[in-house]
Amino acid sequence: MDRRKFLKTATVAAVGSAATAGAQSTSSSVATSPPESPNMIYRDLGRTGERVSAIGMGGYHIGKQPNPDESIRLLRTAIDRGITFMDNCWDYNGGISEVRMGQALRDGYRQKVFLMTKIDGRDKNTAARQIEQSLGRLQTDVIDLLQFHEVIRLDDPDVIFASGEAIEAVQEAKHAGKIRYVGFTGHKDPSVHLCMLETADSKAFTSTLCRCQSM
Repeated sequence: MDRRKFLKTATVAAVGSAATAGAQSTSSSVATSPPESPNMIYRDLGRTGERVSAIGMGGYHIGKQPNPDESIRLLRTAIDRGITFMDNCWDYNGGISEVRMGQALRDGYRQKVFLMTKIDGRDKNTAARQIEQSLGRLQTDVIDLLQFHEVIRLDDPDVIFASGEAIEAVQEAKHAGKIRYVGFTGHKDPSVHLCMLETADSKAFTSTLCRCQSM
């Protein structure tokens, strides 16, 4: 499959497999519809019914500023200017990125964004622990989109969806209202991403799986 054909197929798969029935939290810390700015472009997120800014705020670099106040200022300035999609990951800068984003989302800013973070755990216990740590660092009781990070190895889909492993921890967190939508990320071999979607389909997970790829 060439790159052009893959991108067309993967885009259709991503939209078609986006969650349609993500459990919404009743927590006041999460907005059901973040405010939109006339100065920003917004896009529908698959079939979720969610709208997010076409530009997202990358969490990795937020943990790199020597002064954490600068990170908070950058995040809040972005939100004030209409950026609603927040990207992060459990392992960015040893957790500092999530901590700073959590600090920035205080004072009503959490209600203004669609919050995404990622986990690396492939077994159930590790995945469950990372989910709880991310919730604590981000100072929220609900993550809008939780993604399996770095799905880049041919055996990743089988490992993630193995009985009693990571997918069960994510399911339990979703049923508990701690996660609204589930997805995965990757940026290397396209066949791995297609395999992830196929594995999800075979396990009857396509209605609850979103795919995001860094290109």
